Amino acid sequence: MTEIEIAMQVAEVNADAMKAVAMAIAAGFGVFGPGIGIGVLVSRALEAIGRNPEAAGKIQATMFIGIAFVEALAIFALVVAFIIKYT
Repeated sequence: MTEIEIAMQVAEVNADAMKAVAMAIAAGFGVFGPGIGIGVLVSRALEAIGRNPEAAGKIQATMFIGIAFVEALAIFALVVAFIIKYT
């Protein structure tokens, strides 16, 4: 093998390693925010149900809709992470 071929293989391995690290960072930060958001959302919903048990049905329905939207953000972050990894 020539020095150029070795250098090209090393550069390819480094690029793949950097893509893997970038994917991990994107996925990590991408699910960190929605994780906190879901925790806050559920805690506030439980607090509201505790204060007004008669409205539990409406609060739960709204909470689940909110959780779906927040979880969609985490899924988008994972999609971006996979795009980073495999392009």
